[in-house]
Amino acid sequence: MNRREEIAQALAAVREQIAEASRVAGRTPEEVTLLPVTKFHPASDVEILGDLGVTEVGENREQEARAKAAELPAMGFAMIGQIQSKKCNAVARWASSVHSVDSLRIADGLNHGVALALERGDRPEERAVLPCYLQWSADGDTSRGGVSTADLPALTERVLEAEHLSLAGLMCVPPVGADPVEVFAQAAALRGEMEERAGRGLGFSAGMSADMAEAIAAGSTIVRVGTAILGSRPLA
Repeated sequence: MNRREEIAQALAAVREQIAEASRVAGRTPEEVTLLPVTKFHPASDVEILGDLGVTEVGENREQEARAKAAELPAMGFAMIGQIQSKKCNAVARWASSVHSVDSLRIADGLNHGVALALERGDRPEERAVLPCYLQWSADGDTSRGGVSTADLPALTERVLEAEHLSLAGLMCVPPVGADPVEVFAQAAALRGEMEERAGRGLGFSAGMSADMAEAIAAGSTIVRVGTAILGSRPLA
């Protein structure tokens, strides 16, 4: 079996898992988008995913994502990893969306970065607004990424007010050892509060291979899956 066949088979299997979890939750599979996570995997794998109908993939590291985005300009690259403030300008040049906005400083940095990228011609005018998901910290330990519950409203307002950002929704990752059902229920309630502030529906980026079914049951609209599609990290 060649690489394309391997990826196609794995992608189909994950899509079927999403469809089954959606049916069990009383939802339609179309309500849930699969975001394949391609960190550490070569651009050739991302190209195969594009050929198989994937339009956006998730990346954790700025430099790696930037190189892939330059090689595959037709593919969307979502930044799903924690962002250092000094990297905001760089991320703003290539990101099709960001799932890890977790502070006012990062929001402001990305907003400025998009403006700068547009001014310099590093980002096309049709992408003048960057969709952003706010990453919520379920246990309040913001050192690992995520905004605290208390600070979420202010961050929501900041992104809503930003000229070059759009509030796409909420993202969360259950802490190790936590009950994902409980975490996703809390996140879903916070998403509802954000929707009231925004005056419109918002997305919910939640769920990976191990807790995908629980996330979909809680209303997830985007699940992030890596190893189950592309296999283990390639050896250097």
